[in-house]
Amino acid sequence: MTEERFQKTEFAYWIGIIGNIFLAALKGVFGYISGSKALIADALHSVSTAGHSCAMLMGLRAAKQSDGNPHYKQGKAESIAAIIVSVLLLVIGIEICFSSVKTIYYGVDSPPKATALIAIVLSIIIKETMFQYKYRLGKKMSNQDLIESARKHRLGMYSSFVVLIGILGALSGNYLGNNYLYYLDPIAGLLVALLVVRMGYRLVMESIHHTLEHTLHDEDVAELMRTVQVIKGVIAVEHLRAREQGHYVIVDIKISVNPRISVLEGHDIAKTVKQALMKRHIHVAEVYIHVNPYDAGYPYKNNIDLEQDQFSSMLH
Repeated sequence: MTEERFQKTEFAYWIGIIGNIFLAALKGVFGYISGSKALIADALHSVSTAGHSCAMLMGLRAAKQSDGNPHYKQGKAESIAAIIVSVLLLVIGIEICFSSVKTIYYGVDSPPKATALIAIVLSIIIKETMFQYKYRLGKKMSNQDLIESARKHRLGMYSSFVVLIGILGALSGNYLGNNYLYYLDPIAGLLVALLVVRMGYRLVMESIHHTLEHTLHDEDVAELMRTVQVIKGVIAVEHLRAREQGHYVIVDIKISVNPRISVLEGHDIAKTVKQALMKRHIHVAEVYIHVNPYDAGYPYKNNIDLEQDQFSSMLH
């Protein structure tokens, strides 16, 4: 992943994190003031969406850090922190589920205040804006992770629509004189809390996945191998190991080149290999290349005719 591409992706994730934290604070405060269970539950849903963006950002940063970098372990430490946050979300989500059920069981004698309606409408507008920004950027950069993260905002907007219906229904009950409509607010809160529990579980699983390295399947490695084998100057690929780190792939590779070429030529071949892998396979975040001389017994042209030294010593 190029530095410019990394910075744009990182900035988009930060937009999602900061935006959802703001929405969580907005809905949490207004939910408490208005007495809306649904709005409080949706505030937690925004926190879980921010947590998902954090997990994606941790995976992005971990993929960018190399094995030889002293900060490489920090990526795993951050993923462990993300697991702790995800477990807390899971626990709080379950608590809100029980709280909503208790409210429904013991009865609701009043609807939430109208200020809850203002907060949820503003939340929907902000979520749609974040979705449009991240989705269009993901399409422009052909970045599936950004597109997936954008869809989380759209799903969050759907949960806000559930809250909107619950609040509107409860408020209409006050005007229609129908006390049963008051129950729509805690019912909406229960539905959103269940979504939070589901999100918390998925975040735990994804965060655990980020802390582990996974070797790619043979067919995926073969595709990387074919990309390298056709590059000018590469005689043979001695070793290729690709491993997943979060949502990205790190490649270790050993190639053989003509032993008669200069160090500069060998460096240029390695640079071409790295650029080709990262350009053709967008999930490849880093490539580490070892350049070795091919078997000295191979009949290179220099062993046949010394007058050919004037020509390039690269094969192909």
